[in-house]
Amino acid sequence: MLRSLRLPLLASVLAFGALTSCEKDDADGLMTIAHDDSVYMRNMHESMAMMEAMPKTQDPDNDYSSMMIMHHQVAIKNSQEELKSGKNAEMKAMAQSIIDKQQAEITQFNAFLSSHPAHAPAVPEFNALQMMNMMQMMKAVDLRPLTGDPDFDFAQLMVDHHQSAIENSDALLKYGRENTTKALAQQIITDQKMEIKMLQDWLLANKKY
Repeated sequence: MLRSLRLPLLASVLAFGALTSCEKDDADGLMTIAHDDSVYMRNMHESMAMMEAMPKTQDPDNDYSSMMIMHHQVAIKNSQEELKSGKNAEMKAMAQSIIDKQQAEITQFNAFLSSHPAHAPAVPEFNALQMMNMMQMMKAVDLRPLTGDPDFDFAQLMVDHHQSAIENSDALLKYGRENTTKALAQQIITDQKMEIKMLQDWLLANKKY
């Protein structure tokens, strides 16, 4: 008789434990928002459409410079949004640093383009590699689970954005012909690798899952 009473009691305890465990998991789970609700994502998709439509000269140094101006502009735009909406002091400082560095680099790219007309021989391989890098970036950001937290989402998306800048800069070092753009590419690689590490460290310390 006692044994028959203990079994239903044990089953009830286990069921209650499973129920409370599920409720806790649900409460602590990752909350997400639709990508269309993220101003960061809207900026990135708008920028990607502009980069796809950019006329190509087939001169790798000129096309790299033109593409990186657009690429930097969306990083600046998202960093300005982080300054406006973010709450975390470390991410806001990162956003301001990105604005300062990339505005200066845009000035350098524009100066190069104003004094360097595109010239032969054409290097279509560079353009193909550059666009492949950009498409991979958009796949990466489209796979990100966005949380609606401006600091967290800014950090996530900037990792992928920086990675594509590094890959495009690597392509320029392979196919480029001008020392000015090669020096800029190497500086971007160095700076953005360091920033990716800082962003990833912050994401690990503040992860939501």
